[in-house]
Amino acid sequence: KYTEFSISYYWINSLGQKVSIYHRSEYVPIPSGKENKTATRSYDHVITSLENTFSTGTYYCDVEWKDKRLMGNGVFVLARDTGYVETSYGWEILITLTILLAVLSITATALLLWKRKAKKMCHFMPYAQQMLCPRRNRLNILRKKVETQPPSASPPPPTPPPPVYD
Repeated sequence: KYTEFSISYYWINSLGQKVSIYHRSEYVPIPSGKENKTATRSYDHVITSLENTFSTGTYYCDVEWKDKRLMGNGVFVLARDTGYVETSYGWEILITLTILLAVLSITATALLLWKRKAKKMCHFMPYAQQMLCPRRNRLNILRKKVETQPPSASPPPPTPPPPVYD
């Protein structure tokens, strides 16, 4: 009496409705000498693709004989559109921080070099009525001063130093 049975696959959706997926009937003959003994058979059913996110629910199978029905425990399936994607901004933050530090480092180095160069420029000292220059520029400035001043003329008015941004 248990050689003929039917297998049903279905799921209970979020509204509590039973939705049939697959149904088939089976006939399994009993070999001689195996009568009145318990036998186990496996039947797998693969759900290839879920239609949409509404396919979330608990999936069941049951086996039905003429006088008996057995139901499986069920498997809960959570369907999503794209699946779970863990967002991580670690690399983006690291690259941004590295670029920012590089830009600040280059800017600070350029400012230090510019300041050093600005210190080496000549400076007019009004109380001494002379230009104060580094050694390498001093001879050129003195030559220009001697060549441009006529011997009998009074010293020209002091010129202010060029602005730093020049």
